[in-house]
Amino acid sequence: MMIRKYKIVFLLFAVILSANAVFAQHKLTVKVNEPKAVIEPGMWGIFFEDINMGADGGIYAELVKNRSFEFNKPMMGWKVLGKPATEGDFVVLNRSTENTSNPRYLRVTLHNNIKGSIGLNNEGFRSMGIKNGVRYDFSVMYRQTTAAGKMYIELVDDNGTNIGGATLATGFSGAEWKKQAVSFNATATALKASMNIWFEGDGTLDLDMVSLFPGDTWKNRPGGMRADMIQMLADMKPGFIRFPGGCIVEGFDLSTRYQWKKTLGPIDERQLIINRWNAEFANRPAPDYFQTFGLGFYEYFQLAEDIGARPLPILNCGMACQFNSAEAVPLNDLDPYVQDALDLIEFANGDISTKWGRVRANMGHPASFNLTMMGVGNENWGPQYLERLKVFTKAIKEKYPMFKLVNSSGTDPSGNRFDYLNGELRKMNADIIDEHYYRRPEWFFSNAKRYDSYPRNNTKIFCGEYAAQSDHTVSVDNKNCWITALAEAAFMTGLERNADVVSIASYAPLFAHIDGWQWTPDLIWVNNLQSYGTPDYYVQKLFSLNQGTRVVPITLNNDVVAGGADSLYAAACINENSKELIIKLVNASGKEQNNTLAVEGIKKLAAQGSLTTLQGDSLYSVNSFDKPKNIAPKESSVAIKGKNINLVAAPYSFIVLRIKML
Repeated sequence: MMIRKYKIVFLLFAVILSANAVFAQHKLTVKVNEPKAVIEPGMWGIFFEDINMGADGGIYAELVKNRSFEFNKPMMGWKVLGKPATEGDFVVLNRSTENTSNPRYLRVTLHNNIKGSIGLNNEGFRSMGIKNGVRYDFSVMYRQTTAAGKMYIELVDDNGTNIGGATLATGFSGAEWKKQAVSFNATATALKASMNIWFEGDGTLDLDMVSLFPGDTWKNRPGGMRADMIQMLADMKPGFIRFPGGCIVEGFDLSTRYQWKKTLGPIDERQLIINRWNAEFANRPAPDYFQTFGLGFYEYFQLAEDIGARPLPILNCGMACQFNSAEAVPLNDLDPYVQDALDLIEFANGDISTKWGRVRANMGHPASFNLTMMGVGNENWGPQYLERLKVFTKAIKEKYPMFKLVNSSGTDPSGNRFDYLNGELRKMNADIIDEHYYRRPEWFFSNAKRYDSYPRNNTKIFCGEYAAQSDHTVSVDNKNCWITALAEAAFMTGLERNADVVSIASYAPLFAHIDGWQWTPDLIWVNNLQSYGTPDYYVQKLFSLNQGTRVVPITLNNDVVAGGADSLYAAACINENSKELIIKLVNASGKEQNNTLAVEGIKKLAAQGSLTTLQGDSLYSVNSFDKPKNIAPKESSVAIKGKNINLVAAPYSFIVLRIKML
């Protein structure tokens, strides 16, 4: 009944929008000679969290699940093939006293086995996506008691057909671990493949860090990231990337919090932990969801640099998730947490003569990552958060006075919790307050003026997580449909108009695997081979690609264009570098609207402007793997005579107009 109730409200809202639409000609005035707020360079960014299989099984391109047998169930993801001679021919051993980061390994006992007699199958992360003609790099850490032996690696599709493989000879014996690798090309494409390893030889064979990567990773980096997913981000030209979360930062309790120092160094020395989304939602369990940290803080910084985005790391403030355990470290035990923050700044920016700057350099990046800001805590609240935040702020500002700190305003954009934090943070002269909102589309439409009345001072707003919910928050029925994207576009015109208050903003969550998601809606959906942007993705992309440097007024009847009876939402800015006027206009009504833009304060405009239109066939239209660009930007041109522009806004549309100023 609850879902039905929300759908009824949704339908009524659509009817109201349509009924309020008008046919009259609107005259919108744009005053180019009255520039207002400076727009933060790179205002529009992205937020990454390892949810919905965003990292392992997502942008981190490793295809082998549980490669070092460290899951709670050591053989999860693995299956024994053939018939072992004895019960103990496959045994997981634990060497915790000599290797605390990677204690487990698999011992295989062979009895003069031949190819095809016994082996292992790894299912991958919801299977493995294999592409015809692409090189695949297999590697393994091993040791054995006899010098002779072979491993036969083969990829098989969901019908068991061999689609590529190679032979790896294990040519030494002894007590030391060795790494060996072999590469081969796939002979077919398969969405749901897996990997077999067949053993040949005699004696014991110990295995660890069994790995398979595609050769076509982002920038062709060995052991790197999935190229199509990163390309989707690079195409947005984001101004910043916030990482690693999100609730991942907090952990269910402090033992499962994100600790950035443990994500550095050789891959086999990074200690796996459970992903807090493993069992967060009973209706979407993911018992095989862990964090291997193959994607660690060095890789995050490298990714930011690759796509031209500023890094925005978020660190634990000494508090676990307050919805889960609400565990907090005592104030007199907070020093290690604060030191982690200071050390991170040194890791990112420090000279190679410093301890952590040298660590960065030894990993391959002697130059600074130019870190300028950091978040302390994620969605934390209450006086217990503030007292810990003050300790962090004092320590960081004393050593790095110009460094900017992002502070949490809790989980909601209103209510007693928000009001308390907002008031106290402003008393502390907070640099940036992080506001989150997961609400239905009507909230976004009605809050396009939210920041019009905010204080204009040194405390700025980070719209750190937002997404319109087509059903309701945490509903499995939420869809990335056109009404959610349209509502976000309307809301974002208000963010841009108030760029002197809102410095940066990012949608959340970013990625979701179609077979492994916990939360919806999400910006980009993927399967093992494909990725596509939702309508919401294209809204975010259009704002990012059409960012100006200064806000200029755009008014209707001497008021900001933010809803009302005409259901129009608009923002205007100029790009002083390219000498362009940029107009963003949302028509949230069900009728076509004719608008005249009267541009004042400029001598001349170019005779033609570029027009980008984003529109859905209905409010419920979506993109999909079959129709990835069902809703996607369409480019055209518009003729301009003098300084008046006739701009037709189609029903339920978002348009971006760019005009050269002569």
